[in-house]
Amino acid sequence: MEAMAAQNGRRDVLVVGAGPAGAAAAYWLASLGHDVLMVEKKQFPREKTCGDGLTPRAVRQLNDMGLGERLHDYHRYDGLRAIAHGVTLEMRWPEHPDFPDHGFVVRRRELDDLVANQAVKAGATLWQGVEATAPVLESGLLRGATLVRRDNGTREGGQTEEDVSARYVVIADGSLSRFGRQLGTARNKAFPQGMAIRGYYESPLHDDPWIESCLDLRDRAGKSLPGYGWVFPVGDGTINVGVGLLSTFRDWKQVNTSHLIEEFAATLPAHWEVTPAAATGPPTGGRLPMAGSVSPKVGPNFLVVGDASGSVNPFNGEGIDYAYETGRAAAECIHEALTTGNALPLRGYHQWLDGEYALYFRVARLFARLIGRPALMRELTRVGMQSRSLMEWSLRIMANLLRPDEVGPAEAAYRAIAALVAPLPDPSRSVA
Repeated sequence: MEAMAAQNGRRDVLVVGAGPAGAAAAYWLASLGHDVLMVEKKQFPREKTCGDGLTPRAVRQLNDMGLGERLHDYHRYDGLRAIAHGVTLEMRWPEHPDFPDHGFVVRRRELDDLVANQAVKAGATLWQGVEATAPVLESGLLRGATLVRRDNGTREGGQTEEDVSARYVVIADGSLSRFGRQLGTARNKAFPQGMAIRGYYESPLHDDPWIESCLDLRDRAGKSLPGYGWVFPVGDGTINVGVGLLSTFRDWKQVNTSHLIEEFAATLPAHWEVTPAAATGPPTGGRLPMAGSVSPKVGPNFLVVGDASGSVNPFNGEGIDYAYETGRAAAECIHEALTTGNALPLRGYHQWLDGEYALYFRVARLFARLIGRPALMRELTRVGMQSRSLMEWSLRIMANLLRPDEVGPAEAAYRAIAALVAPLPDPSRSVA
């Protein structure tokens, strides 16, 4: 069996998790010349429950990591097709000076492998099938992690265990974040949480130029259902079909998401030409912590990024772009700390998060509370679908593509809402 130890002594950085946030942090730190060890408890390629859609924000980050050419091996799409109350609107991604005007659909089993390998090419070390099971503490300070490699990649059979030390640790082990919880991270239950379930279906429209969102879910009998549905063409003969639901819906814990996706798949618009027999396998689901709901995000020598920090956008359930962005920001703060020999720059990560997301996520939390009321959600979508301009403004806000260089209708609407939200007391400060 391959020895786990790559070198003697302490690593500059240990990255726990090689998903989007962890791989981005490892890429940027390795590119800056640091000794980075990234551990992933599963073997690539591995499945991950996700919609697989990359928005312009995510594409920007992948381009910056040198993966722009590789993305063109996958399905490119131009924008969003929204369907509700018998109305269909096709809206291109809005123009923005900092982001491209297109997205891609890439299965996560391929995407995460691609980005992790890019981090390795930049100089990071990747150990697959290795789980960081516990923090290693010395006088209360994080010194590294206990790593376990299982011989056959599962909890059965033999295993090898060792402690690895690092000057800094990036916690990027996903929404459950078992490693982070051992260091005291916890989700604020006053924040919205998402539930999502998705499956793959064969469809002749697998290369459609639009991702699709159904804002008015109904079962086969025409009864209204909670949540929203999506269809993302994958370009490989299949489409990704899923349903999302926010915890702000009054009875969300009683909702059977398997029933939701069965009804949604059975009532998809005819143009997808999908039947239940077209399913390529059973659907999978999970929960998503949102709006920066996990704290603390900064420790004396560790930072928490991506889903482990609850960075999913409540407006649209998108988490990949925020994972790449938080991983990159964490890397920049750790680089400064390593360069100066002082951990104080880690505080800059919290400042960066506040500047980039704090107000936006507060507005998004208000939105989440509003649409958690089914009758109000139906009325909002009914009114919105009557106006292309209003829906285009909504797309710009919900995808976080507001322009910094001009104030158009979408920017003006968002600023008006933000001005009302910003001074209000925030009841969701305490961690439950």
